[in-house]
Amino acid sequence: MLSAFTARPIIELRQKDKSKIETILAQGDRVLVGLNNGALRIYRLNELSDQLQNGSADTNANGSSSAADDDHTTAQRSEKPTDLMREVERFSPRAIEQLAIIKDANTIVSLSNYHVSFHDLKTYELIETLSRTKNASCFASTSNIVKDPDTGIPEIVSRLAVAVKRKLLLWSWLESELSEDVDEIVLAESIRSVTWANATKLVCGMNGGYVMVDVVTREVEDIVSPGSGPAAGQTSRFGAMSSAGMGYMGLGGYMPKPLAAKLAEGEMLLAKDINTLFIDDDGKPLDRRQIPWNHAPESIGYSYPYILALQAPSKGSLEVRNPITLSSLQNLSLPGAAQLHFPSPTYSLAHAGKGFHISSERCVWKMDSTDYDSQVQELVDGGHFDEAISILEMLEDALLKNKSQTLREVKMLKAEGLFKKKKYRQAMDLFNEDTVHAPPERVLRMFPPSIAGELSAWAGREEEEQESDEAPGTPKKTNGTRPTTPEPVEQAQETPQSSKGGFARYLTGSYRRPQSDTASILSKKDTAECDDAASVKETESNEDLPLKDKDLTNAVLELNSYLAGTRARLQRVIDPVTGNLKPQSDRNGSTEEIAEKFLRIGLDESEKKLEEELRNTFRLVDTTLFRAYMFSRPTLASSLFRIPNFCDPNVVNEKLLEHNRYTELVDFFYGKKLHKEALELLRRFGAAEEPDEAAPTLHGPQRTIQYLKNLPPSEIDLILEHAEWTLKASPDEALEIFTGDTENAETLPRERVVSFLHDVDTQLEGRYLEHIITELEDMTPDLHDRLVELYVENLKKMDKGEKWDEMMNHFIEFLRQPGQVYSLSRAFRLIPRDDPAFYEAQAVVLSNMNQHKQALEIYVFKMKDYQKAEQYVIHLSFHRLTS
Repeated sequence: MLSAFTARPIIELRQKDKSKIETILAQGDRVLVGLNNGALRIYRLNELSDQLQNGSADTNANGSSSAADDDHTTAQRSEKPTDLMREVERFSPRAIEQLAIIKDANTIVSLSNYHVSFHDLKTYELIETLSRTKNASCFASTSNIVKDPDTGIPEIVSRLAVAVKRKLLLWSWLESELSEDVDEIVLAESIRSVTWANATKLVCGMNGGYVMVDVVTREVEDIVSPGSGPAAGQTSRFGAMSSAGMGYMGLGGYMPKPLAAKLAEGEMLLAKDINTLFIDDDGKPLDRRQIPWNHAPESIGYSYPYILALQAPSKGSLEVRNPITLSSLQNLSLPGAAQLHFPSPTYSLAHAGKGFHISSERCVWKMDSTDYDSQVQELVDGGHFDEAISILEMLEDALLKNKSQTLREVKMLKAEGLFKKKKYRQAMDLFNEDTVHAPPERVLRMFPPSIAGELSAWAGREEEEQESDEAPGTPKKTNGTRPTTPEPVEQAQETPQSSKGGFARYLTGSYRRPQSDTASILSKKDTAECDDAASVKETESNEDLPLKDKDLTNAVLELNSYLAGTRARLQRVIDPVTGNLKPQSDRNGSTEEIAEKFLRIGLDESEKKLEEELRNTFRLVDTTLFRAYMFSRPTLASSLFRIPNFCDPNVVNEKLLEHNRYTELVDFFYGKKLHKEALELLRRFGAAEEPDEAAPTLHGPQRTIQYLKNLPPSEIDLILEHAEWTLKASPDEALEIFTGDTENAETLPRERVVSFLHDVDTQLEGRYLEHIITELEDMTPDLHDRLVELYVENLKKMDKGEKWDEMMNHFIEFLRQPGQVYSLSRAFRLIPRDDPAFYEAQAVVLSNMNQHKQALEIYVFKMKDYQKAEQYVIHLSFHRLTS
């Protein structure tokens, strides 16, 4: 599945050499080898070329090389990987079982003859054999930078823990000075393994289980595994005597060694036989499943970012596992391999365990990590997307050429694979992740033309076949308009990478990967896309068919959520009302961080182009969302039209007409400000004599009246054009277009409305004038004069009756209102002098002209209404007294 590591033999004992390798220690370019005869050999590791060191298979990446290059490579390969610098024959009287270095103290720590000894790092001379370590079985050392609790000054603190039967002995160095105090902690059982969890805690493995020891507080705490007790919810010591426990005795009395390994920061792995437990550095179990080992490992370790397990020497193999998925990624055959050797956990070690060694009795291998980008590429090529994603998420950004883009591309490839497996929801959720933001163009390629239009991978297939039959020499096309092969090149030329930032490239799908850095993974999909149509047809299988029936319905339902998410992200950077990039002050911090490369205060040429491309993407998303709604949930289409949108009017018009969705079409026209088209459609159905079965709710003037009420004054021409038939069909209701209690009605150009209503119906004209003068307090003299004229004309035409009396009363009240604006002389001329019905109106006008004698004569002699005459005199006298 993967070539994460390559094994390079660096030390091989000669056949005549009867000694055996017991342990090794790598420090810089030195490799210390402890032998079974007590001798210590010091080797110098020679530098090799990067190609050999990384174990890369691409030793000749360009496919050709000169003779000089071949000679140079051969010379490099012929170099010895190591040179023996020195051999200390009497380093120890017996086999050297374990080695470590306390670097800041220039001290080598060794375990031999059941004792721990200190040696000088430079001369290899014995400094001291620790008498208290008699019968020692193992030890572990660590160096860390610790702040002094009193001064707060960082100091280097090194610690050595030695297991002597049940006793745990602790030495410490502070700034290279060995402390005279030796701590001793007694445990319940004999200690078989010791592993540092952090600077002050270590894990001790025993036959009965594991304990966590705090070397500062001297506290000892059992490590328990969850859910292994006799009752649900209980816990037991890790390794309790049970069939599935970690403390059982094997056949023949064999007791598996308790293994432990420090993993990533804050995690450890405990293993006994084939049973495993993940814990944090406080000894608390983590919610992780067990590693599915088939055979108990001889030793375990961690080389960033993988878990390693070495099988018994008889098997001689190293297993590499993903710590997240626990999948086996690699198996290396290493004949006779017996031990894993990792650098000690120190303050200076980055990526614990990277660059480790494996030893057998006769050989030492240096394990080199291959390039991480190559590892990810290998997993992607094998279709192991989950493994690639988990490894990418574990690795630090600096270790990859372009982590974010590579991770995004792998996730999209995984989503495409899920889609092909008909796992539509998982696919769309992955496309819609914040770290993915898959370009709509890429997602829509997987849908048929009925949903994706020309972007569909199947768009124009029929036309293509017809063209190939009719004109064999004509280049084939994928969508009936553009040739397939040269398209990516043209787009790369027309859309320079510098024209937009990461977020915009995510949305528009026009991101172009670097030519060399990330070409390996990111070009995989393009390679398939850039094949000509002929090769596509040759390799096309039954699976490469457009979705249909139930599968298409299920896929479209999940597509809706993806499009809604993409639409929401677009709205963060572009205003759907204006189609312009939002000003910087309207964007939240997270959006600014995503779009910082292209959102600035002013718009230069590249930003204007970006704005246009974002609008095009928004148009694609909204139009596709409309198609998806019409296919899966037609009732939701209207909800899209009630908000600002970028739907393609031609597509919407065609689809809605095809499905007789005229009500939604009117809503869409209104949202797109296509008022003329909407009003013509409303008139077509509204003015018909009988309701149309296709749109019964549009029959009559009501929908048109409501539509016209919502139009702003700038659309006065359309309002007047389409209001006429509604006024004739329903005068009272339609007049609300002009007299309604709305801002649109109150701000219409009143002179034009008066002129329009005059041509339609003078009575409606009068009612409108009454509204704007009495309700809206319009003080335009011409409108007041026009109202007087209308009152007179209408009263002359009307027969006497209740309506006539009501209008006359309105007329007289209008004439009497204070602060009159109409022309008195013009009003006096208009009012008939010889018609008794207008006598009172004459008297009111004369009174306003201060012709009180003539007004009183009309009340007394012409009207003979002495009560009104008396009231007039009283009113006049009161007015004179108060003034």
